[in-house]
Amino acid sequence: MAAIDVIVDKLVVLWRNPGVRQKIPWMFIVISVVGSILKELELVPQTYFSSSKNVVNVYFVKVSWGWTLLLLTPFLLLSNSTFSRSVSFLGWRLLSLVVATIIWYICTETFFHIEDMTGTCFENDALTVINKDLISKATCRQAGFHWQGYDISGHSFILTYSALLIMEETSPMAFLRLASLSVLPRMVLNLLYVALNLFIIIWVWMFACTSVYFHDPSHKLLGTMCGVLGWYVTYQFWYLKSWSPGQPPQRQPKKQKQQA
Repeated sequence: MAAIDVIVDKLVVLWRNPGVRQKIPWMFIVISVVGSILKELELVPQTYFSSSKNVVNVYFVKVSWGWTLLLLTPFLLLSNSTFSRSVSFLGWRLLSLVVATIIWYICTETFFHIEDMTGTCFENDALTVINKDLISKATCRQAGFHWQGYDISGHSFILTYSALLIMEETSPMAFLRLASLSVLPRMVLNLLYVALNLFIIIWVWMFACTSVYFHDPSHKLLGTMCGVLGWYVTYQFWYLKSWSPGQPPQRQPKKQKQQA
């Protein structure tokens, strides 16, 4: 486990740098813009990741919100319980994941609705024969036809939002490295932390692939902005208020609370 400890220490040092944290939201916007330009100019060669059927997309990105919650929920409970074991405190902190899930649901459903409202069903690949009887993407595709609408990039949104959410909720690790934890909780916390950082890397990589291979520029930029806005409204505004789930603990845990 010594190797894991070294990795955790290096990651903590990286994320404690305010400059890194401030640049992450802008990084997604820049990647989206630059990737869109490269796609429009056809400067990026086709690769394994230019197919939507690649393994990472099918088994990770398409269910990225599930993976994010699967690892972030136990990490949040374990890390925050080191600061306080109060049921109300942990409940409020878990509420941040509920809020995030509501934001994810509202945004994705809105994207689907916009695509339905602005779309047309075509019966051929050339998009010249219109079927006016099928007025939704679902019914059109079930019939084996092609739907064309304003398709805001759900991938750009969810990968941006998931990465920013993980960045915020894993921030207490900077203070937990010096906390007096028993061997098992420390090991589990370290493994979850490394796994969550690995997911950030995967999300950023697949976000870049989405930017250079899929969607129209405005679709990607709007999806990205929705992800950044969802993070900003919560962690940079609402969670600073007393009537909110609050931000993750940003202080050194007290020894008496750990031993209680």
